[in-house]
Order: sequence, then C-alpha cells, then structure tokens
Amino acid sequence: MSEQMRIMRSKELPEELRDRIVARHRSGQGYKKTSAALKVPKSTVASIILKWKTFGTTRTLSRAGRPAKLSYRGRRALVREVKKNPKITVAELQRCSREMGESCRKSTITAALHQSGLYENLLQSAQDLRLGQRFTFQQDNDPKHTAKITKEWLHNNSVTVLEWPSRSPDLNPIEHLWRDLKMAVHQRLPSNLTELERICKEEWQRIPKSSEKLVASFPKRLMAVLDQKGASTKY
Repeated sequence: MSEQMRIMRSKELPEELRDRIVARHRSGQGYKKTSAALKVPKSTVASIILKWKTFGTTRTLSRAGRPAKLSYRGRRALVREVKKNPKITVAELQRCSREMGESCRKSTITAALHQSGLYENLLQSAQDLRLGQRFTFQQDNDPKHTAKITKEWLHNNSVTVLEWPSRSPDLNPIEHLWRDLKMAVHQRLPSNLTELERICKEEWQRIPKSSEKLVASFPKRLMAVLDQKGASTKY
C-alpha cells in the first residue's frame, strides 16, 4: 500500500472525492479499478459506497455524543457487506459503520453478526428438525453469545436458553471432532478459501462411524462433572 493510501485511510476523504467514488460505482466500475484510479484503499471505497446505498448521501453524518449502538438498518447493511465480501475484517466493518454515522465498538459488530447468524439458522434448524417451540438452546459464554443484542433477540423470539455457568467444563463431544477435522484439513494444505471449503466438506464426510462413541459417552461425562462437583474431569 502506498504512503498516500495510508494517509487517506487514516483521514476522512473530501466530499468531492467521495462523490467521484459513487459516480464511478454508478457507471459500473468495480471497487478495485476505482481504488487504483483514485488512489483510495479498496476498503474505503467499499465503505463510502455502502454509506451512499444506505443513506443516499456521502456527506459526513452527525457523530455527536456517545457512540450509538447499531441500528437495525446499520446491522443489515453490515451483514450484506459480509455476504458480499466474506474476507472483510471487523476493522473494515467498523470503518464502514463510521462512514454510515454509526460509530461503534468491534465487539458490537461481532455481536450483531452473531445475532444475524442466529436469525438465519437457529429457527430454521428448529423447524427442519421438527422441534416445535419447546426446545432448549445451549451456547457457551463467549462474549458475542452473552451480548445484550443476542440476549434480546433470543428473548424476543421466545427461545429458552440453557443456563451455562462461567468457566464451565466443555463437555461437548464435537470438540474432539473439530480437532480431528482440523488435523485432516491441515494435512491437505488448502491454498485458497474455495479449496478450504471443499476439503472441509470432504473430510467431514469421511469422519468414521466410530465417532458415535463420543455421543454415547455423554452421560458418563455428565456424571463425572457431578462427581467432581463441577471441577475438572478427564474429559
């Protein structure tokens, strides 16, 4: 990256330059060509266009006071950006958020994306498995799981969540499968994201039926924790 691009990344672009970026986008020019032609980082080009699509303007929006939480419109815009560019970083999404006038912490963005994943996958999975409304959802105490935005979504959708103590032993037998899967994938040395996805699917299908023993061991795992009164076990 050139020195000029580094400076532009750290400073807010002039409105005239932002308008030129949008004009090129409207004419059908891609982010990469616009970035090269105007000597502006591609991530900045993307955030300016995202702001224009969301608010219909390139002007700097008011940022007075404490950084606001993401609005529904802001969350949906970031989710669309991730779907369009899966390799985008949280820092780049944060910059997009600022361009939209919704300055927020990185943790707020990751929580919003997690909540979106719940919306798209959890209820659909419950429906596919014919669980009805009487099922209990379990997740660990990762910060994005316990964020207010996630808790509100679960509450508003009447999802019963299993209480999970902090620093609890991870008894989930799938942890062993993740380890085996990672080792198998690593040995095949994928060179890009598409190849990684293909190899993961292939290796997942190759997981032997002996893995069913992990599921069968779950009652023993529970009893071991009870016997140890919540302390560490061999699992």
